[in-house]
Amino acid sequence: MSLFRSASFRLTAFYVLIVMIISIGFSYTVYSLSKQEISSCMARPALYIRQLSPENRGHFAVEDLERIRSEQLTISNGRLVSNLIRLNLLILILSTVAGYFFARRTLKPIEEMVEAQSRFTADASHELKTPLTAMKSEIEVALRDKKLGSPQAKELLQSNLEEIEKLEALSRALLELASYEKKSVNNFKRLVLTEVITSAYEKVEKTSKKKDIEFETNFKDLQVIGDPQSLSGLFVILLDNAVKYSNKGSKIFISTKKEMRHCEITIRDEGIGISKKDLPHIFDRFYRADTSRTKDKIAGYGLGLAIAKQIVELHNGSISAESKVGKGTIFTVKLPLA
Repeated sequence: MSLFRSASFRLTAFYVLIVMIISIGFSYTVYSLSKQEISSCMARPALYIRQLSPENRGHFAVEDLERIRSEQLTISNGRLVSNLIRLNLLILILSTVAGYFFARRTLKPIEEMVEAQSRFTADASHELKTPLTAMKSEIEVALRDKKLGSPQAKELLQSNLEEIEKLEALSRALLELASYEKKSVNNFKRLVLTEVITSAYEKVEKTSKKKDIEFETNFKDLQVIGDPQSLSGLFVILLDNAVKYSNKGSKIFISTKKEMRHCEITIRDEGIGISKKDLPHIFDRFYRADTSRTKDKIAGYGLGLAIAKQIVELHNGSISAESKVGKGTIFTVKLPLA
């Protein structure tokens, strides 16, 4: 939102500058036309007198001068009105074109935001509807079964419990996503990057050991300013993602280095990779890449990387991904140094 306000302020300042330029240009043009007509009015009587023969100059009357001045005033008024009409038509056309162009520019982020919100609402509704539909169907079938016994009832309850857990996970992810959108930077402090990544690794260590995945690290002594809980959550998402899509017995490489005024963190896995058509969308909410290349069914709602992006943007950083199918994926996070 702060970025949007900043952009709106710059755009408003630009509009004011354009209006001032048009106003100054209009004023200068009117001044030039008026000056030209006044000069023409002053020069015409003198020109008329010069054109008279020497013998007629002595008979020159004041009435003739008044008539010449009146004629010139009428001509000048006509020219001035004509020029002002043309000038106003030109300004009207230019203002209309410029107004349409800048209005489109102003409305574009709002339009994108509305579209994203509509898409988010539709995706969230779909994800909520799926487990609810499954639970409803199972319960309806069970109620129609007159021979339903204790074992079948327990199996039904267990299945419903699994669906409820999915709904809880989705609710937590949605709340987490919303919290990062509203989170402020008031609780930011100086952090040792290695410690943050290590705390995140400890949370995914158990899952990685089940798949016999090894971690190789290359850390530099770097510090950042940020929220420890948010940054830890960021690296938990990226490491958990790397573990999920890695093959058994593979490796995950984590490295940090200094790049100008930023620290660069890379997390590289040797997993199934992401296709070119999916790669541009992996940070979109509810977007899940095709997992048919792996035998394991990977749970999730496609919110993890969207949350990761929110956390990075909250810290004025950037996140990107490179991937090759069957070779692995590299996530790169850049955060400002302390």
